[in-house]
Amino acid sequence: MLNLSTIKHILFDMDGVLYRGQTVLPGVPDLLRLCDERGLAVATITNNATRTRQQYEEKLGKLGLPIRGEQVYTSSIITNTYLRDHYPRGTTVYAMGMTGLLDVVFADDYFVPQSHRPQVVVQGADFELTYEKLRLGCLALRAGADYIATNPDRTFPTEEGLVPGAGAMIAALVAATDREPRIIGKPQPTMFQVAMEMLGGTPETTLVIGDRLDTDIAGAHNAELPLCWC
Repeated sequence: MLNLSTIKHILFDMDGVLYRGQTVLPGVPDLLRLCDERGLAVATITNNATRTRQQYEEKLGKLGLPIRGEQVYTSSIITNTYLRDHYPRGTTVYAMGMTGLLDVVFADDYFVPQSHRPQVVVQGADFELTYEKLRLGCLALRAGADYIATNPDRTFPTEEGLVPGAGAMIAALVAATDREPRIIGKPQPTMFQVAMEMLGGTPETTLVIGDRLDTDIAGAHNAELPLCWC
């Protein structure tokens, strides 16, 4: 049974929990205000790798949600941490994704962007996906590049409904190459553990609030963290 008296840190999913598209979900402003009044440390964890921290801060600010960029942990940020822990400076990378992924991976000169025979292919959600990007990714993987994916979400929630997410795009490369990626984001425990540690929390003091069985709930279970499903 969940013991709320021990909770001092909360990890919120964003899409489908705090908002959907450009619409704040009912009760969210009151909940964040309550967390602030009670001195609870709050961070957000999202598999959405399409935005940077600054872009998220701007979006959340426009929605009236008082969450700073440094409180946001995206799968692209966690993926970049993984890459730097496992590959040396100068590794060539072909990244398939939006600004939120590209700006993080290539923020400095640690990795070298390369589309022809890179050492690593990194894939996230790409709302500007083209056949040419898939072709280059396919050739790179068939030539032996390592395959890293930010998250496995097959769909992405919008105000209009669910649309294809990173997992749907991953499926195209898997079908063309028979290569399965290493998944970094939810439901893998890495994102939960990194965000929890940055908040100064422990499994006993950290609560996860999410909405998806296959990512949020499964990920909290994998990280052995208490959860609240909405």
